[in-house]
Amino acid sequence: MTRTNVWVGSLAIPAMIAMLLLAGPSRVAATDQSSTPNAEVKIDNFSFGPQTVTVPVGATVTWVNHDDIPHTVVSTDGVFKSKVRDTDEKFSYTFTKAGIYSYFCSVHPKMTGQVVVQ
Repeated sequence: MTRTNVWVGSLAIPAMIAMLLLAGPSRVAATDQSSTPNAEVKIDNFSFGPQTVTVPVGATVTWVNHDDIPHTVVSTDGVFKSKVRDTDEKFSYTFTKAGIYSYFCSVHPKMTGQVVVQ
């Protein structure tokens, strides 16, 4: 009887592994968020980087101030406007419509960038 239990036990492990392997890809696909990737723009050395970001509709863009001085993120057409962001502070905006959104820093107007939403 002990032999039978060992034999059954040794079959159960490969069967469980097979079930997990078969179930794995569908679980990964269900949680995959590649359809709405988010983007990050770094503010550093008086510039936005990257200067142009392309994202799909529904994506959130987050600006992070890595500079030692305050900056803002203000769209030229009034769609979004951050408060002054100090070092390591963030500002995020979710884009719900396709288009080209130009922006600048109101403290340093020569700092410009663009978000392309497709």
